[in-house]
Amino acid sequence: MNTILVIDDEKLIRDSLKRLLEKNNYQVSIAETVEEATKLIHDQAFDLILSDLRLPGAPGTSLIEQFSDIPIIIMTSYASVSSAVDAMKLGAIDYISKPFDHAELILMIQRVMKERQMALENSALKKEIAKDYTISGMIGDCPAMLDINSIIHKVAPMDTSVLILGETGTGKELVARAIHEFSDRHNSTLISINCAAIAENLIESELFGYDKGAFTGADHDHPGLIEAANGGTLFLDEIGELSLEVQARLLRVLQENEVRRVGSTQTRQIDIRLIAATHKNLQKMVDDNLFRSDLYFRLNVFDITLPPLKERGDDITKLANYFLIDMGKKMAHAPVKFSPIVLEKFKEYHWPGNIREMQNIIERALILTDTDEICPEHITLFKEITLTSKDGGCGSLDPEISQDLNTLSLDEYLVHFLKENKHQTETELAKQLGISRKTLWEKRHRLNIPKKAK
Repeated sequence: MNTILVIDDEKLIRDSLKRLLEKNNYQVSIAETVEEATKLIHDQAFDLILSDLRLPGAPGTSLIEQFSDIPIIIMTSYASVSSAVDAMKLGAIDYISKPFDHAELILMIQRVMKERQMALENSALKKEIAKDYTISGMIGDCPAMLDINSIIHKVAPMDTSVLILGETGTGKELVARAIHEFSDRHNSTLISINCAAIAENLIESELFGYDKGAFTGADHDHPGLIEAANGGTLFLDEIGELSLEVQARLLRVLQENEVRRVGSTQTRQIDIRLIAATHKNLQKMVDDNLFRSDLYFRLNVFDITLPPLKERGDDITKLANYFLIDMGKKMAHAPVKFSPIVLEKFKEYHWPGNIREMQNIIERALILTDTDEICPEHITLFKEITLTSKDGGCGSLDPEISQDLNTLSLDEYLVHFLKENKHQTETELAKQLGISRKTLWEKRHRLNIPKKAK
C-alpha cells in the first residue's frame, strides 16, 4: 500500500484529505508543520508528500531540497501562475489549487505514483544491466578487463578511496570516470588533475587555492581544484609526482575533510571522494622516503591494476577497429578498414605506449591514407620506424624490415632520437615523432631522459 504524508495547518483540511485518501486505499500520515513532517519522514518511508504552500514557520517547498527523492505535490489557496511556476522551479512534482476537485486530486496522485514506480523500476533495471555489461568506453572482453569491469561496479557505490595502477596509456582516467559515473556522486562534478602536467611551483595553489595577497600576483581570491570537486569526485592522476609538502597537505584534506587555501588562516569544509592513479611503484617510493607512508595507506584502501595492452590478446584488434571507426567519424573520413597484415602486426607489437599510442598511430594512419584500406605503409610507429610492404602495397612484409620490427627497441630509438635532436623544442620533437607533448613528457619521464640530453 502506498504511503502519503499530508501537511496542512488547517485541521479540517487534514482530516478531510486523510479520509479521502484512505477511501482510495492509501496509507496516510498527517502533520501540521514542516518541522513535524520532517520528524515523521525520518521515522517512516513515504511514497508521496502532499503539502500546503504556506505553513507556520517554513513553507511547504522547503521540504523539496531536503527530501528530493520523494515526489511533492504543493497545495495552495493562493492560486496564481507565479506561485505555481516558483514551486515547480524548486522541484515540486506538481501543483494544485484550493479548493480542488477530489477526483482531480486522486487522478494526479495516481499519475505521480505510477511515474515514481516506473522511475524506480528503470533505476533497478539500469543497475541490473550494469552488472552484466561492460562499461561504456571500455572496449574488450579479455579476462582481466572483465574482472576490472566487475570490480568497478562493486567499489563505485562504496565512496571509499581508490588507487588505480598501470602503465602510462592503459586507460586509468577512463576507469576513474567509470567509478564516478556508477557512484552516488554521479550528478556532481568530477575534477581530473594530472599532477605531472602542472609546474611544481604552481601545483599547491592550483590544488588548494589561494587568498588575495598570498603571493605576488594574487590579486583576488582563487578557489582551488579540491574545492571545485566539493560534493563530487577528485581524480589525481600521476599522484606520485606530488612533493612531500603537498602530500602532507593532501593528507590533511583526507583526514579532516577540510581545505586551507594558500595564505589563509581559515579552513573550509569539503566532501570529496578521492581516486588516485600512478604508473609508479608507490610502495618502493615509500621505502625510498619519496612518498608518505600515511598518505599511501590512506589512498590504497582499494586498488585496481590495469593490464598493459600487449597482454590483452584479441582486445587489441577490437580496440583498433573501435578507434578506427570512432576517429573516422570525428574526422569525417570515408569508411576505411585495416588490412589483415596490419591487424596481425598490431597483435605482435609490444605497445610500450599502450592504448594512447594506438590512438596516435591510428589517427596518423587515417590522415595518411587516401584508399579504403589502412595498409602497412600508413602505420608509422615513429619517424623512421614504418611498417612497409616490399612492393609498396598491402602484400607481404619485407622480411628484413619485419625482422627489424621484431628486434628493434622503440625505447632505444627514442633515447637516440632525443639525444641527436637535443637543440629542438619539445613541440618540434613531438611533431616529428607524431605524438603529443604530453606523451613525449611521459616517455621522457618513464625512460628518465632529461630535456637537455647529454
